[in-house]
Amino acid sequence: MSLYDIIVAIIVGAISGWLAGFIMNSKGSLLRNIILGILGGFVGSFLFGLLHISIDVAIGPINVGTIIVSAIGACIVLFIVNKLFK
Repeated sequence: MSLYDIIVAIIVGAISGWLAGFIMNSKGSLLRNIILGILGGFVGSFLFGLLHISIDVAIGPINVGTIIVSAIGACIVLFIVNKLFK
């Protein structure tokens, strides 16, 4: 994994974590959002892979499908975290 891949994962994680926090009406720090977004990327990719669903939406060099899958996964992770710690 190159430095570029790590930076892209952090940016996608931050965006999808922020989206998940917005959708789930959750207050959290940027670091929490990045962590949830990265974990959500793994969860979303795993679940979408199990269901054989692929989202390929690209706007120029940006793959919006990856952000959507990560945001859905981050919503799932956020829901579970909220249920565990309440």
